Amino acid sequence: MSQNNKPHAQPLNWGHGPRTFEVFLEPTCPYSVRAFNKLNALLEAVGEDKVTVKIRLQSQPWHLFSGVIVRCILAASTLPAGREAAHKVMQAVADRREEFEFADHCSGPNMDTTPQQIIERIERYSGVQLAQAFAQPALQNDIKWHAKYARQNGIHVSPTFMVNGLVQADLGSGDDISVWAERILA
Repeated sequence: MSQNNKPHAQPLNWGHGPRTFEVFLEPTCPYSVRAFNKLNALLEAVGEDKVTVKIRLQSQPWHLFSGVIVRCILAASTLPAGREAAHKVMQAVADRREEFEFADHCSGPNMDTTPQQIIERIERYSGVQLAQAFAQPALQNDIKWHAKYARQNGIHVSPTFMVNGLVQADLGSGDDISVWAERILA
């Protein structure tokens, strides 16, 4: 594949303000899903001209399909619809989280599910055709970037929040968005 044909994941950023709110999410983690579902309301409350919300993907091995799903999200972001396609994929997974998870992280109906079936399920639920983008070997560079960025910032759990580059260990997915907004605007 030539340099020009390599897929490049669009940044998963919304808003364009000077303050940054980075959210490290694992797509099938129930707490990450709760945080993800608040991000649009947060942007509306704070204002897209005041904050840039950046989603960072935090794959976690105990969520057994985490790597496949993270790759699906980043693959979607390489498509013409870019970050909006990635958002559709994330929303599809969030809305049906249990269909992408294992009981007790080790058993249940997904034991016989293949990665190909997960891709097909995501395509069906999101309406985003991402299988071809998923299969591009160069996509691993974007996946590795997310992992390295999390590690260099000491991120271990999801969700984790950073405001203007500083980890906010006391913020959580259960917080009202007014708490997040106050911290962002402080």
